[in-house]
Amino acid sequence: MTSTARPRPSHAGAARPQARPRRLTGDERRRQLFDVALGLFAERGYESTTMDEIADAAGVTKPLLYQHFSSKRALYLELVDAVAAELLAEIGAAAAAAAGPRQQVEDGFAAYFRMLVTRETAFRLLYGRSSPTDPELGGALRRVEDAIAEAIDPLIAAGLGPDHRRFLAYAVVGMAEGASRHWLETRGDAGAGNDGAGVRQRRLDEEAQHLAGRLANLAWAGLRAVHAD
Repeated sequence: MTSTARPRPSHAGAARPQARPRRLTGDERRRQLFDVALGLFAERGYESTTMDEIADAAGVTKPLLYQHFSSKRALYLELVDAVAAELLAEIGAAAAAAAGPRQQVEDGFAAYFRMLVTRETAFRLLYGRSSPTDPELGGALRRVEDAIAEAIDPLIAAGLGPDHRRFLAYAVVGMAEGASRHWLETRGDAGAGNDGAGVRQRRLDEEAQHLAGRLANLAWAGLRAVHAD
């Protein structure tokens, strides 16, 4: 008698269990919420952005969002402080590594504009048209200008009094801020296109250096002509 083996059931078409997405750590979740909030605040402004919208965009519940940030105000202030600290660190490092005063001015501007073209969203948080009307929040943005002016002050030629140098430092900050606003409104697509990452980064670096050169020429020519009162 011949034994007929039973065919084994095929699992070729059986659905495999889906791997569960890795749970974010507390720090990773906070970073995600930070980035989502930055994008919304930059796009819509402080007043028009709600915690509900931030939670929805991040794919979390509002109670989870509040576990990380006690209020929309606290979240916004922390964002401004973080962006300002990053910008100041970039400017300070570039200026410190420069060979001389003229190069310090241009390299400082290059760091500033490099962050502008590569971190456009962060700059829109600082210099977007929809600034918060709340005095405390507006004061946070003004403190960013104060900090940048303090970083520029030592680069201005010696021989001027402290009040004179500080006045000129704020004038330079105003030039950079005005140029940044103009770029954001008219040229905020320097990194657009279908080029590879390397080509895109090179184009962004060239754009930043181009902007820095233009403003550094203006600032340096003006500062060289300044004399004590």
